[in-house]
Formats: sequence, C-alpha cells, structure tokens
Amino acid sequence: MTRDMWRQLSNIISTSVLLLFNALSQTIPLNNQTSADIANRFSNNLYFPANYAFSIWGIIYTFLVAFTVYQALPSQRENPHLRRIGYLFVMTSIFNILWLTCFHYNAFGLSMAMMLGLLVTLLRIYLLLDIGGKPVSHATKWLIHVPFSLYIGWITAATVANASYVILDARGGNALLDSDTTWAIALLIVTGALGVFMSLTRRDYAYGLVVIWAVWAINARHAETFPLIAAVSVGVCAVTGAALAFSLLKNLRGQGGLLAAKPA
Repeated sequence: MTRDMWRQLSNIISTSVLLLFNALSQTIPLNNQTSADIANRFSNNLYFPANYAFSIWGIIYTFLVAFTVYQALPSQRENPHLRRIGYLFVMTSIFNILWLTCFHYNAFGLSMAMMLGLLVTLLRIYLLLDIGGKPVSHATKWLIHVPFSLYIGWITAATVANASYVILDARGGNALLDSDTTWAIALLIVTGALGVFMSLTRRDYAYGLVVIWAVWAINARHAETFPLIAAVSVGVCAVTGAALAFSLLKNLRGQGGLLAAKPA
C-alpha cells in the first residue's frame, strides 16, 4: 500500500468511527445523558441556540461523508489538495470523539481543550486548502472546500458556546447575573465579526451562512425572555447577511471567490 492509499483508508476509518460513536453516544446514551440533556442544563446560558440549531450536524456529516467518498476514489489518490491535508482530518475526528466523551462526562474544562484542538486543526486544514483564496474546480469546491467551511463555521460558534459552559459550571449554579447579558452580547458580536470577516476576505458563503444559522437560533431561544439578546442576534444576522450579499455581488461581477469555480 502506498502512503496515499493509507491516508485514504485512514480517512474512511476515522469518518466511520466518528459517525458510529456519535450515534451510540445519543442512543445508549453515553453516561446516561444525551447532548441535549447537558446542553439545556443551564437555563441562564444566554449564548446558546434553540435545539433545532443542532440539526446542522446532519448537513455537516453528510458533506463529510461526501468528502470521504470523494477522497477515496482512485482518481483522487494523488490530488494535491488532499495531500496537503494529510492526516489532519483524522485528527479532527479524534478531537471530536474526545470532546464528546468529555462533554458527556461533565468534564467541561477538558471538553474545552478538545474543542480548541478541533478548532485549531480545522483552521490548519482551512489555511492549507486556501479556501476562498482562488478559483478551484467544482468538485474541489463542493467536495473538499465546502465540507470544511461548514465544519469550521459551526465549530467556531460551538467553541464559544463551550466556553460559556465552562464559566457557568465553574460558578456552580443557575443564578442569572447582570453580567451574563453583557457577555452574551459581546460573544454575539465576536461571532458576527468572524462571519463578516470570512465573508469579505475569503468570500466563504458556507461559513457565513452557518454563523447566521447559529446566531438566528440564539434569537429563537431568547426572543420572548431576553429581548435585548434577541435584538442583537437579529442585528448580527443582518450585518453578516449584508456582508455575504456584498461579497456575492462582487463575485458575480467577476472578482473571483468561492463561487467562481473552474470547470471540473
């Protein structure tokens, strides 16, 4: 077996194990609690979306499966884009599994470390692929770039949410503090700024749409109980959407970007 074939096989195994572990962790469930049980434990977590937001994992995993199948094709064995990634995709699966395990066993500090490891590894992949940096083939765009754009977009928001759990768990209660609203607004602005930055500099529409999805779900959760949080969420979505529209308009005018793909 060549090194490229080992890499292809490793990616297939890592994706399969990740999907199986995620499914079992929810059906058994791991430590007798689902992710939803843990996620809804702190009623005062103001930087947290409505439960429906997590359905995006289905989309992310679908694209990751598509990536896994595509990279396994004999014709893609020597693909330079895939060679740049190397075994980093395997590392993301390991960090994902470790994060899920720590989270289910209420080790929020360790789960934060695993989440940061996942985020940094995805960022490394993102930069190595130079996503949004220059036109690529349609196959490369949809089967390599978009899966990782979706993945890192959601993990960016999830990392911030995980940090809020570490803080809430450390103070050991559900008491709502005056500073919670301020912190939630600050985190929403940071999330929105990242979405705008990626939309304008990378023209990464997948990343921007994931940010809007996550932030709008925060609005959905708090619309009735925390109108200020909801209002800021709507504002962040509007600004991020405007950045996406501006970037798309420039792209359609021939400036290049994620949508300006060369024929496969």
